[in-house]
Amino acid sequence: MTPPSDPSLREEWDLLHELRSSPQLLELVSGSRESELSLQTRLRREYPDRLVRGALALCELRRKGVAKFSRADRMWFDRRGLEQATSEIVARHKAQRFSGDVFDLCCGIGGDTLALAAACAVQAVDSNPVSCLRTEWNAEVYAVSRRVTAVCNDAAAVDPAAALVHLDPDRRASAAGRAVRVEDYVPGLEFLQRLARTGRGGAIKLSPAANFGGKFRDVEVELVSLQGECKEATIWFGELRGSASWRATVLPAGETIAGEPLDYAADVSAPRQYVYDPDPAVVRAGLIDAVAVQLGLTRLDAAEEYLTSANLVHSGFVQAFELLAELPNNPVEFRKYFRTAQFGQVEIKCRHIPINADDVRRHLPLAGREPGVLIFARVSGKSRALVCRRIVVA
Repeated sequence: MTPPSDPSLREEWDLLHELRSSPQLLELVSGSRESELSLQTRLRREYPDRLVRGALALCELRRKGVAKFSRADRMWFDRRGLEQATSEIVARHKAQRFSGDVFDLCCGIGGDTLALAAACAVQAVDSNPVSCLRTEWNAEVYAVSRRVTAVCNDAAAVDPAAALVHLDPDRRASAAGRAVRVEDYVPGLEFLQRLARTGRGGAIKLSPAANFGGKFRDVEVELVSLQGECKEATIWFGELRGSASWRATVLPAGETIAGEPLDYAADVSAPRQYVYDPDPAVVRAGLIDAVAVQLGLTRLDAAEEYLTSANLVHSGFVQAFELLAELPNNPVEFRKYFRTAQFGQVEIKCRHIPINADDVRRHLPLAGREPGVLIFARVSGKSRALVCRRIVVA
């Protein structure tokens, strides 16, 4: 790959090559138990200052990258690229729909490229040549380099009819920080809409907090969560879209549900033996009623996300709690209950009822040792406090 002409990019490019040529320095940094100051002082006796700083920064990112990548200890990151990169588990889930030739636009450090290249020939495209370099090297780490071609180019220069497309638009292009509005992404909304409308097929990765509702026609919107945290909204279009408009997928369990939110209407009932908190992907996809109907659960209130049932239901779509007591949302009442309970720590949950969790917890008499959960929720139009025990699935 040709070195960049831009001076700042060339400096970063050269530093990466120097680090790659200094594996012993990276080993010293990654294996050290010294304080950073002591380590820097020692290493600067043997290596240039900029090389030491670069090695320290890279090794720090590799440690953080373990949360996303199984081979992070050998990968090549920059801070922004790691923050925006798709987790390996999520990327592999998406890659299952792709086959043949694929464009991975705005590839960054190559998180999605690596998963796609497990079974596809991927052209990884990014306007930053240093990002392309990192993608190439990370493809070597994952032994998929023969199926990856990194190209420094703008996403708009690619013909979306030539192959399937994955696009991860830049959400940090502005100095104002991470963009929430799709209009502030780079490429912008007009390009994304045109791609979804005219492309052969593919996926556009958006933040789950973005204002994507109503922005795309004839697509499938998949909300994906990992370990209970909603990670992305994937806009599937063309050949790769499913038959339903909305889908929620929970990982690593791999459970998925698709449908039209208005096609389902769950019953409402008083709290029963078990209470459930739906996964955030289910909530964001508007499929709470679909999950409730599928699992045989009822809502506590038409305007409340929490669900309930008489018999325990195990599902990746919900977190289950055993209901111990239903109390009025009155501090005097639930403090009275906790004086005789055996709780030593309490997790406080609420969605629509304004509660200062720290203030509530601070005034609870907790003399025992057991963990408990206090859920504030609407029940048949009234604000209630539900004392629960979290059910942990082995």
